[in-house]
Amino acid sequence: MNVSIKNIRDRDYRCDALILPFCEEDAGDYKSIGPSASSLIRKIFRKEFSGKQHELLLVPSPADFKPERFLLVGIGKRDEVSPEKVRQAGGKAASYAQNLGLRNIALSTEVLSSLKISPAAFLEGALLGTYKFRKYHTENDKKPLSHITILSKASRGLLDEVRSVQVVSSSVLFARDLINTPANDMTPSHLASVARSLRGKNLSVKILEKRDAAKLGMGAYLSVAKGSEEPPKFIILHYRGTTKKPLVLIGKSITFDSGGLSLKPAEGMEKMKYDMAGGAAVLGVFRAVSQLKLPVHLIGILPATENLPGGSATKPGDVIRSIGGKTIEIVNTDAEGRMTLADALGYAQRFRPYAMIDIATLTGACAIALGQGAVAMMGNDKELMDTIRKAGHMTYERVWEMPLFDEYREYIKSDIADLKNTGGRAGSLSTSAYFLKEFAGEIPWVHLDIAGTAWSEKDRPYVPKGAAGIGVRLLTNVIRESI
Repeated sequence: MNVSIKNIRDRDYRCDALILPFCEEDAGDYKSIGPSASSLIRKIFRKEFSGKQHELLLVPSPADFKPERFLLVGIGKRDEVSPEKVRQAGGKAASYAQNLGLRNIALSTEVLSSLKISPAAFLEGALLGTYKFRKYHTENDKKPLSHITILSKASRGLLDEVRSVQVVSSSVLFARDLINTPANDMTPSHLASVARSLRGKNLSVKILEKRDAAKLGMGAYLSVAKGSEEPPKFIILHYRGTTKKPLVLIGKSITFDSGGLSLKPAEGMEKMKYDMAGGAAVLGVFRAVSQLKLPVHLIGILPATENLPGGSATKPGDVIRSIGGKTIEIVNTDAEGRMTLADALGYAQRFRPYAMIDIATLTGACAIALGQGAVAMMGNDKELMDTIRKAGHMTYERVWEMPLFDEYREYIKSDIADLKNTGGRAGSLSTSAYFLKEFAGEIPWVHLDIAGTAWSEKDRPYVPKGAAGIGVRLLTNVIRESI
């Protein structure tokens, strides 16, 4: 998508549609567009449009205007308008224009300026909302929307905001593509190749093969890979934008999860290609940070593998040893993500990070508890959780803290090993996190469960049905706040 900023009057910019955001019941928002357009808008407000959130209306523009059409977009009551509502309006308007086959749209910034809201919020929604995954379609789709112009003076602040929104949004789309790709193509080896493609001046990538992981004692991670013929790939990214201690990001990267011998039901199993959404988010963050050249020190870890019920697959009742030496009784092979993360957390400690964040589609209980409304958050460091909570409000990738009481350790006590990999259904959202806490040690650590938010079951204003790419914007914001 081409994006430009032009200091041109609304009426003088030739485009397929001029986007006019409106507050609810406020026909007089636009004073600079002249009498003919003002008269048209007042008539529309009386009959066809009120400015309510998500409301859209496309009308021909007056003859003395160069834009061919006006696209009126509702952003709600004036005293309730927020950057998120403008972001949603951007997603609704741009996807609507794209579905009509429009190619070139422009945004009037008069109302947004009066509200002191940056047009970058609208742009962000537009870039995210026009996403389509067409890789496997053989029929030609309509040509996508190709150009968005912001009609405003190009200040340094706005230029920087637009550049940032473009990079981060494209990194979200990059993550969505990875998650939407079916598992016969998105194998651990392919994920490793994608990681290698991100290499640059400050970003290096290292891949540990199965034999390397075995030498390091990664019994928890390798126990998940035993049933698959696809070789596991333990992927490590290293971004050096400063010499300070690193932040480690760990993304669950199960490229397909059948449940192993504890087989999942057939219904809905096709979506288990999305079980690497945490890893995709981490790759998206590294892509954004690298392109923005942020002065931070980051380590990314993706313990990639499939979880399949092959003849050599791990069996319920098996006991394995993790990289740190703790033994784990495997009660349920469908509680596999925490096994891979356990060794990733153990491996991460060799970098002596100042903090670790893992992001994972870990538990069905998360989706039951929070639906698609929030990411579940648990951890051992209040300051880090507060930072993530604030970033969640800013990006609207909201998090909700769940308890991590010491009593939850009782649920995962094993009779024959140090731990068992699941404490059963009761409290499973918290007990799964407590299992990970056992491997985080004393390092500040936060766990983000995105099982309910990583996949959208329906189109939303700037999240089309399918992979949401959640975590990229959230974690990039967290990193920026740490600079």
